[in-house]
Amino acid sequence: MRRVSRIAAASVATAALAVTVSACGSSSSSTSSDGGDKNMGLALAYDVGGKGDQSFNDAASAGMDKADQEFGYKSTAVEPQDGESDADKVQRLETLAKQGYNPVIGVGFAYAPAVKAAAAKFPKTTFGIVDDNTITANNVADLVFHEEQASYLAGVAAAKTTKTNTVGFVGGVDVPLIHKFEAGFKQGVADTKKGVTVKSQYLTQTAEEGGFSSPDKGENAANGQIDAGADVVYAAAGLSGQGVIKAASEHKIWAIGVDSDQYKQDALAKYKDSILTSAMKDVSGAVFNLAKSVKDGKPETGEVRASLATGGVSLSDSNPVFKNNADLQKAIKKAEEAIKSGSIKVKDS
Repeated sequence: MRRVSRIAAASVATAALAVTVSACGSSSSSTSSDGGDKNMGLALAYDVGGKGDQSFNDAASAGMDKADQEFGYKSTAVEPQDGESDADKVQRLETLAKQGYNPVIGVGFAYAPAVKAAAAKFPKTTFGIVDDNTITANNVADLVFHEEQASYLAGVAAAKTTKTNTVGFVGGVDVPLIHKFEAGFKQGVADTKKGVTVKSQYLTQTAEEGGFSSPDKGENAANGQIDAGADVVYAAAGLSGQGVIKAASEHKIWAIGVDSDQYKQDALAKYKDSILTSAMKDVSGAVFNLAKSVKDGKPETGEVRASLATGGVSLSDSNPVFKNNADLQKAIKKAEEAIKSGSIKVKDS
């Protein structure tokens, strides 16, 4: 599976640093030193994989679209460039703030240094960063999630579904954030069914090597796990996860999606019958809520962490095979209630 879904995104990649090209057709001529006189709406700076990843970035984009519809904004979103530096990211965020966008959101932990630098220069603009909680500033919201909790439920689903007693985990990049997905998944499997083996593989050591943006790498990893007996494979790998889902479909085994409800996504429609469920985190809601808080004059700041208890992470039930399995649903509900009550403490590493 190649990057067919990113053809449109690629067409604007060379203009990413200029950030005058809007996803919704708007731009601003403001040259204020700390934002424009009128709020243009929110601005997204996409993570590796860009728009069309059917996962993390697309979820953020959905939150932006909702804000535009409800608040009459004309927001903008810009694509990453291969091999860009932190200085490139800083320039991008500062330009967006100067144009009058508020909030300005970096989608992904790679934006942490840039958000910190830009926020210091534009104190009247609210900045957000998804998947990082290392920035302490009065005008920064750290939008983070208990991914390990949704991943635990994915592990329950995998353990209840496997017939070979072997399941797989494919992580995009070997970083602490993705370790959370793996840790929760492994714990959910182990707590649900003894004797099930979890085969884990990370695609790359760094994002620059394509771990989050290479469906072919995901497909190859999944094929290896399937050859080794896995009949359920869970991917936390961004755009690379499309390759995992393709491999699962071709081998007629189950895939578990991530971040968004991948069963419903048009780009994956021909594989959807192989997508058992997806471990979701409400990136869309986090983006929208930050935009709303700015519009309401009470901007979110500090750590804003979503969990099963807040509804910010969850397991999808769009596939009728999953939804109508009473035994599986009972196990999922029991685990969910135990996590919410605190009787199950889910590991994050």
